[in-house]
Amino acid sequence: MFGEAVQELRRHSALTQEDLAAKTGLSVRHLRDLEAGRIARPRPATMLLLADAFGLQGAKRDRFLAGAPTPVASNGVPAQLPADGFGFVGRADALARLDGILVRAADQPTAMGLAIVSGTAGVGKTALAVHWAHRVAAHFPDGQLYVNLRGFDPGGVPVSPSTALAGFVYALAGPGARPPTALDEQVARYRSLLGGRRVLVVLDNAGDADQVRPLLPGAPGCFVLVTSRDQFLGLVSVNGADPITLDVMSGADSRELLTRRLGAERVTAEPEAVDAIVSASAGLPLALSVVAARAAIHSGFRLMDLAASLRPVAGRLDAFDGGEPVTDLRLVMSWSYRTLEGPTARLFRLLSVHPGPDFAVAAAASLAGITLAQAHRHLAELTRAHLLTEHRPGRYTYHDLLRAYAAELTAAEDSDASRHAARSRLLDHYLLVAYAADELVYPQRDRLPIDPPGPGVAPVALADRDAALWWFTDEHPVLLSALRLAASHGFDRHTCHLAWAITTYLNQRGYFQDWTSSLRTALSAAVRLADDRAEAYAHGVLGFADIALAQYADAQRHLELAYDRYRRLGDLAGQARVELNLGWICDRTEQPEQALAHALEALRLHRQAGHVTGQAFALNAVGWSHSQLGDHHAAIESCEQALTLFTSVDNVLGQAITWASLGHAHLQLDAFTEAVTCHQHAVRLRREIGHRRLEADALVSLGDAHLAAGDAGSARVAWQQALPVSVSTCADQSMSEPPTVATSPAAERRGSAA
Repeated sequence: MFGEAVQELRRHSALTQEDLAAKTGLSVRHLRDLEAGRIARPRPATMLLLADAFGLQGAKRDRFLAGAPTPVASNGVPAQLPADGFGFVGRADALARLDGILVRAADQPTAMGLAIVSGTAGVGKTALAVHWAHRVAAHFPDGQLYVNLRGFDPGGVPVSPSTALAGFVYALAGPGARPPTALDEQVARYRSLLGGRRVLVVLDNAGDADQVRPLLPGAPGCFVLVTSRDQFLGLVSVNGADPITLDVMSGADSRELLTRRLGAERVTAEPEAVDAIVSASAGLPLALSVVAARAAIHSGFRLMDLAASLRPVAGRLDAFDGGEPVTDLRLVMSWSYRTLEGPTARLFRLLSVHPGPDFAVAAAASLAGITLAQAHRHLAELTRAHLLTEHRPGRYTYHDLLRAYAAELTAAEDSDASRHAARSRLLDHYLLVAYAADELVYPQRDRLPIDPPGPGVAPVALADRDAALWWFTDEHPVLLSALRLAASHGFDRHTCHLAWAITTYLNQRGYFQDWTSSLRTALSAAVRLADDRAEAYAHGVLGFADIALAQYADAQRHLELAYDRYRRLGDLAGQARVELNLGWICDRTEQPEQALAHALEALRLHRQAGHVTGQAFALNAVGWSHSQLGDHHAAIESCEQALTLFTSVDNVLGQAITWASLGHAHLQLDAFTEAVTCHQHAVRLRREIGHRRLEADALVSLGDAHLAAGDAGSARVAWQQALPVSVSTCADQSMSEPPTVATSPAAERRGSAA
């Protein structure tokens, strides 16, 4: 019990409660309540003041600070911190600085604490941040948020504030959360969720202040820890951030690291060799860890032999960003590389071609054109050699210095043709799996066919829609990086198809900046291909996205260009999709007559093309437009025809949307029993397909119908069922109908197409 630990330490220090109160500034009454166990969750500042008063250092201090009750994780209480690294040593000054900043933040009850740890690459900024965050995690009972912003990622794809906010909102609000569209609205939602909470936010590897500022909570009691190579003078001067510059390790701490890894007996037996290793590693934790790993694996090697291999030779890694040079790091890494088997060494080199922040086994297998079993073996060898880190089960990453080293190796040892083939296999892999996942998420979507993958490409088996969504979640940043890789290396067709394969997921999850950016990249690639069909599809999907974001002028332009190309191709279904979306613009801009005209033209074209699903969506749009014009009998007739067609092709989503349209029309005719029945069907079907936002909308409409029928009790039940998922727009939004920014019956029920 924490109170008992305080009492024992006080007595061991020969302090009375009055003495301890004088040393800490706490009241005697507060100390009595604490020792008696009447304070279940002491504040972080209290813990740190007591640790200082007792003179606790090192492991004893860590154990004491970890002694407060740790909150049990529950829904809405994120615990996103990465695992603390084994064998963390030193950094006592930096840890004490962070403790002090936390104490001072507690003295300003209206302010948020903000600290910035800066320093050169490989100096251990992330290790320090994660270690300290775990030490104080118990003081933030409402959770810990973490994101790697990849501001200095060699892949060149930093995480946008919008993307980071979307992930934070999802973690704080639960699986039904979907962030708003505009960045300002996302920031407001995020800060509202943090209101009244004590949350620790770790923003790792930030590139610039603009990446950080939208992620700062507005709530007192929260604390933000940022790591970066940049000193962020603007955040220090404007936002009052406390800066901590992390330098290389001292000689004593470097020796302690080697002692932790290799054992005191081996280190003390060869002091001169240890001095040479510490000197050659320049106090850089990454370099020390790699040397220690080699020494641990080859326990029979003399440390002096290892130290001799670290002597400088020609050709070094360039100085790190920030101007702090590092000596001989290439030699340190080459020591491990030269011991690898040939196929494993080849995989290590080719991994530098991979653009993303991490990768799975199947991607590594595809990159090298090997089997999954071979990839598993090679990755295990690289992990043992500390050239890779398995940071999550089955997902691997490595430090940017190691990536740079691997890039130098592949440029020197592998041909241009070999690297080109590796990129081709990798892009084939991501495109193959992304298309399969997209089909599981939204099977009714019209999509262009892709070429079969080349030899050596590893597939990924996805069992169902949930598995597909999990895959997209894991690979989201990787897919964006792969898209940029394809665009920058002349893989234009891959660029187009990758962008189209991820559009459903990005739209559903609310990653609007990523969504529109990827579509623009695809459009540029389609233009380079001079392929009318690819251009038509790119313009059409980008127009669809622009409507969803209420950018109607841009949408109109893209849709007109799409229509022109579909007309040249003689693609009637493509023209019909454009007509539906043009009608959607009219519907959202309160032009129901024009919306009806576009819906009728879409119906004519889909009938001429023999596209049954398209006819059904067009009929539903016709019905909705009739209802907006006040002709509810015509609306019911058209929607019933749509329902028959949707049923004939087993399109459950279309049926769910059409039942809602029918319910709306019946309600306007005061046919309350029919309206309730229709909305009950809509709720059941939307629940069946797992579309939570649409389910919530249907429950709201069902409640409205019950209330209109005079059944206030049933209305209340329906609205209460909708409440948990209607607080924000749901992530699972289908591409068969407009991805609304705000819940709107018109946008929900009219029906459109990408």
